[in-house]
Amino acid sequence: MTPLSARQRQVLQATVHHYVDTIEPVGSRTLVQRFGIPASSATVRSAMGVLEKRGLLTQPHTSAGRIPSALGYRHYVDDLLPEPGIAVQHLERELTGLSLRWAALDDLLQQLARRLTDFTGLMSLITRPEQPKARLEAIRLVQSGDRLLVMLVEDSGRASHLNLRLPPGAGAELEAMERWTEQQLEEGGLNWQTLPTHLQRSGDVLRNALDHPSMAPDTPLVVHGLSRLVAEPEFHSTADLRPLLQLIDDQPCAVVSAADRPGVWIGQEHPQSALKACAVVQAPYRCGAAGIGQVALVGPMRMAYATAKAAVQRVARHLDLLLS
Repeated sequence: MTPLSARQRQVLQATVHHYVDTIEPVGSRTLVQRFGIPASSATVRSAMGVLEKRGLLTQPHTSAGRIPSALGYRHYVDDLLPEPGIAVQHLERELTGLSLRWAALDDLLQQLARRLTDFTGLMSLITRPEQPKARLEAIRLVQSGDRLLVMLVEDSGRASHLNLRLPPGAGAELEAMERWTEQQLEEGGLNWQTLPTHLQRSGDVLRNALDHPSMAPDTPLVVHGLSRLVAEPEFHSTADLRPLLQLIDDQPCAVVSAADRPGVWIGQEHPQSALKACAVVQAPYRCGAAGIGQVALVGPMRMAYATAKAAVQRVARHLDLLLS
């Protein structure tokens, strides 16, 4: 993609900030007046037209202004994210006052999740530390009707099984899919970027199961602020809200990735379709030999990403210090 011009970058950033603040589409005149863009309304309007053609802005109604698209938010997060505001410094000072001397780990996680939600207005989720995954040595795929039975063999010799729903037509891919996984594991691990397009259906199912495993009912985690999430205008439709609530109720751990580095997932980047209208911002924390836990915030794509990203990273860093 051709890099954006300085003017286009300024207009995209201003459009994101306006929409996050107001939930209203914006026109060129408002951007010039509110953000002091040193250009005429016509120049800004032209830049918005270019951004729309490139898929970074969209126009919800013919007579309305523009709003950011999922791709626009992605470009903003990757290239245009400002420094977090001074409020994050207040959060930092609050965190330094917390200690495991005053509470058990579960109580501490509850307190941190509540503070994250109060600070950002987003739903927070913190998982307890888990041991890192063992390295996979073999994957076997067996079709049983509309189900896919997956046998996983780890380098420790431990074997486990998954029972997954198989999309229509994906059964014909399984033999080739198993050969692909065998080759990948021989080369050191599954590189999903190299997955052939003709294996996409079965590959997506397997990748989702491996990257976001179902959480056992007794696996501890803390979720706070669900009521904040469902109150957002993006979730007024029952049809959009139902799968989201079902996911959080049945598989809350599927909301976060098992990644060992911070990340931001926007809209359909997330493997869970129930989160297609959401963004997930997360950061890992470590607890010595106990493994890795995740600190995450979940909200609409229209969120203050700089604040959310700084907040989860500071909470994760504080947990690192407390638990090391």
